[in-house]
Amino acid sequence: MLCAKQFVRHFSQSKSLCRMKIAVIGQSLFGADVYRLLQKDGHKIVGVFTVPDVNGKPDPLAVAASSDGIPVYKYKRWQVKKQAIPEVVEEYKSLGADLNVLPFCSQFIPMDVITHPKHESIIYHPSILPLHRGASAINWTLIQGDKTGGFTVFWADDGLDTGPILLQKKTFVDPNDTVDSIYNRFLYPEGVKAMGEAVQLIDRGMAPKIIQPTTGATYDAMLKKSNVQIDWKMTGEEIHNFIRGCDKVPGAWGTINGEQVTFYGSRVWNRMEPRGTSVNIEGASKPAIVHKNGMILFGSDGKMVNVSQVQLASGKMINANKFGKVDSAGDKLELTPEENKMIENLQKVWGGILNIDVEVSTDFFKSGAGSMDVVRLVEEVKEKCNGVSLENDDVYMNTVFEDFCTCVIKRGRGIEDKEPFVFDAVKMNKNNMDLTIPYQCFIDNEFCDSADGKTFKSINPANEEVVCEVSRGTPDDVNRAVEAAKSAFYEGPWGKMNARDRGKLMYRLADLMDEHKEELATIESIDSGAVYTLALKTHVGMSIDTFRYFAGWCDKIQGKTIPINHATPSRNLTYTKREPIGVCGIVVPWNYPLMMLAWKMAACLAAGNTVVLKPAQVTPLTALKFAELAVKAGFPPGVINILPGPGSSIGQAMSEHPDIRKIGFTGSTPIGKTIMESCAKVNVKKVGLELGGKSPLIIFGDCDLDKAVRMACGAVFFNKGENCIAAGRLFVEDCIHEEFVDRVVTEVKKMKIGDPLDRSTDHGPQNHRAHLEKLLEYCEIGVKEGATLVYGGKQVDIPGLFMEPTVFTDVEDGTFMSIEESFGPVMIISRFMDGDVEGVIARANDTEYGLASGVFTKDINKAMHVAESIKAGTVFVNTYNKTDVASPFGGFKQSGFGKDLGEEALNEYLQTKAVTVEYNL
Repeated sequence: MLCAKQFVRHFSQSKSLCRMKIAVIGQSLFGADVYRLLQKDGHKIVGVFTVPDVNGKPDPLAVAASSDGIPVYKYKRWQVKKQAIPEVVEEYKSLGADLNVLPFCSQFIPMDVITHPKHESIIYHPSILPLHRGASAINWTLIQGDKTGGFTVFWADDGLDTGPILLQKKTFVDPNDTVDSIYNRFLYPEGVKAMGEAVQLIDRGMAPKIIQPTTGATYDAMLKKSNVQIDWKMTGEEIHNFIRGCDKVPGAWGTINGEQVTFYGSRVWNRMEPRGTSVNIEGASKPAIVHKNGMILFGSDGKMVNVSQVQLASGKMINANKFGKVDSAGDKLELTPEENKMIENLQKVWGGILNIDVEVSTDFFKSGAGSMDVVRLVEEVKEKCNGVSLENDDVYMNTVFEDFCTCVIKRGRGIEDKEPFVFDAVKMNKNNMDLTIPYQCFIDNEFCDSADGKTFKSINPANEEVVCEVSRGTPDDVNRAVEAAKSAFYEGPWGKMNARDRGKLMYRLADLMDEHKEELATIESIDSGAVYTLALKTHVGMSIDTFRYFAGWCDKIQGKTIPINHATPSRNLTYTKREPIGVCGIVVPWNYPLMMLAWKMAACLAAGNTVVLKPAQVTPLTALKFAELAVKAGFPPGVINILPGPGSSIGQAMSEHPDIRKIGFTGSTPIGKTIMESCAKVNVKKVGLELGGKSPLIIFGDCDLDKAVRMACGAVFFNKGENCIAAGRLFVEDCIHEEFVDRVVTEVKKMKIGDPLDRSTDHGPQNHRAHLEKLLEYCEIGVKEGATLVYGGKQVDIPGLFMEPTVFTDVEDGTFMSIEESFGPVMIISRFMDGDVEGVIARANDTEYGLASGVFTKDINKAMHVAESIKAGTVFVNTYNKTDVASPFGGFKQSGFGKDLGEEALNEYLQTKAVTVEYNL
């Protein structure tokens, strides 16, 4: 009620609202909207004065007034040689206006007209007067780098913008505002409302006349092509402000190879200097760089500015990243009958907008079109050309009718004007198929050499031959990759993408992985030594399943509503949102190169994060092939970045990078501890660790022995024993010990060792030589400590890194072999007394690790008791290695914390925000 009383009192103190007779003098959509508002407010518009038609096309203000039956006058000019034209003035005066309203007027209006009405004239000016007087006020607001902009409604004077101020309104100026953005965000909508407000104040007799101060007054020159050449002595920020202020008309320009080139779409570039092609600009302190995201210009202070588009001297507009390159966009298209009909429709659309006969060489803007005509053109194309969707820039980039038609036809065919995805790759024929293997760092959707150009060898463990040389990433590459990922998250389309659309991209990527699964499995085999059939089913197959599983989660990440105590008499509601973390770093091991990538990255992407991933130095190739497929799937630049190289430099740089907010690591416990310490020191980043294991497998005498033997062999020898959940120690009950060992040895002897690409091979080479040598040393230590070597324990006498599957018995508690993980094909068997359930559980738990475990018994009660008692993240009962994309995976104790797979994995890459709202009923 208080507000209502104040409202009534405000009007009771003012003069009665008699509503004025108003002449509107001006033009444009802005003028038309001001006219409509004055009509809506009840004022009588006695006449509208606007500019003559252009090519038979009336101004929007004329259209609006004519449709309401308001007299419209279209004078070419009001005065000649500064003398008013008498008949024009008399015709105006005959209307008896109380007030002239000039919302936007490009003509000089005589003072006889300005001062004639009882209330004289008010005019809109798009700056905070007395700053930036003149016709290019918005432009100069940006050129001068003003932090505050706005507009003034003032009492019209003789055209010098010095009249008394009626009202002003201000807004912030964003560092990347353009003429269009500040006009559409504030100057236009708020300006229309302000003109209505100003008329109301005049009508009530409350309108002030504030003399403009002289301090800070400027009169800025009208911008023309001749006075907007860039001065390269300016700083980077000044060049940016100059380019955005000059806008598309007249457009700031420089000279390249003797040719005038105009620059558009400027933004300050706060990232590292990009890699690209140098271009010399006359007078510039440093050559420009043409790169994938545009063209970098340098200020005199070394600061960088990126422009997205350039216009050549011929008038042709191109994307700045295509400057100096062969243009294939003009290639002739073979048209279908439907497309020929589409061009006929386009000709009618252009003709309707321009009011001229349109020819192939007609230029849209040179024929009189303006920015609002661009909006109309885009909408009419969608309506009349089978729903073809264009961006405004498509019009600006294709101003000639022939080029515009080509653009529309391409969009209708789903063809985008994108640079072709070209990269260097090693090509070879292996496994009866042609392979294409990228070998460079992958940053911002491009394969590129490392910062220092160094490489390392990728070795095939089956024969120790070099597969290829791979770029060796550096901390500088980490910085560049994180910049790309950060930009993708905060500025690019990924961060704004609908969750369901994100899922579609992930499904598409999974489909591409499926299409290339044989190639991926072959690369995995030659790079890691994985048996091809296993790589096809598990390494690659489960990777595909993982991406499909998490793609389905993208639009199901939800918060909760929480009832909380109310702040009486108000009411309160708390709800939670689960939001992505930002840039995440992922470090994966060498035993399942692609699958470990998928386990972590799929959840990370589903949650909406961006990624910098370091594959193991010895197995980088499937990760780089995956990157190629990610681009083909349509992932935006910067979302996925992959850096091969050593953990000591790349991994450490990732852990210490302040813009990485989460690290997911799978690997050894000592390295995990180092990562955790680094993450804590720098920015307390979130950490998920899947570390070492010494997984116990308990086999009771009442088990299904056939199954137990078969499963135990898989538990140890699966993937050559290079398996994080491999059964690190078997506890076998006395009553079956001898038989169990005999049957295991029998099974091991059947295993075929050899070429991993051979479909009949059971056991491939160990991943790399250093690992094989550690395994052989591990076996030597076991023998020295008194364990019985039943089988194997040595390298196979064939080329390559092959080790015999190995079986040890009589391994005593407290020995090296009972404590340390082998991470290889070494079965370690200890016996336990018949019936000693609690004793064997205690021995199984007597380890610092807790990744996985297993039990074989037909007694369900015993099985459940063991499952509840074992301290491990996974317990297998009468099975082993049965992982699934829907089931969480992760360890206890020094096996790490956090989960991969299943819904729980999403929590690793999300953060919960609580929002509390107070309201009244």
